[in-house]
Amino acid sequence: MFGSIKLIFTVLIISSIAGAGMYVMKLRADNATLKANQIQLETAITEQNKVLEQQKEDFTAILESNKKLNVLINTFKKDLQDLDKRFTKKNRDIGKLAIERTESIERIINKGSANATRCVELASGAEHTEAELKATLKSEINPECPALANPNYVPFK
Repeated sequence: MFGSIKLIFTVLIISSIAGAGMYVMKLRADNATLKANQIQLETAITEQNKVLEQQKEDFTAILESNKKLNVLINTFKKDLQDLDKRFTKKNRDIGKLAIERTESIERIINKGSANATRCVELASGAEHTEAELKATLKSEINPECPALANPNYVPFK
């Protein structure tokens, strides 16, 4: 009877040692998995920080572009108001003038069309010519869009 009790205790001790060994091995495997997950998380955090920095740079660039665009829009609005003032000065009737002074009006309209075409080219990204950049006299500027076509021209009021 004592022999079978010894055998049961021996089997229990061996089973306990084997179970503890298996548990330690499982903990080591879990630890290795957790370390791998930690490395992946740190890599993901680093990449996300890079993405956030790039987004901040992009946002700043967008704000700068927006400021430049607003300045350009305000310039165009001012040019449009100036052009409107020129056409509505003293209740002008362009049709009546065109009948009375056909050659003069044709010359003026053709020159204005050429100037307006150049304004569209510049607004689309064309480079300024040297003459446009050096224009200082009112007779040298493009009167349709002076702020865009002649950036160095300062009108005297």
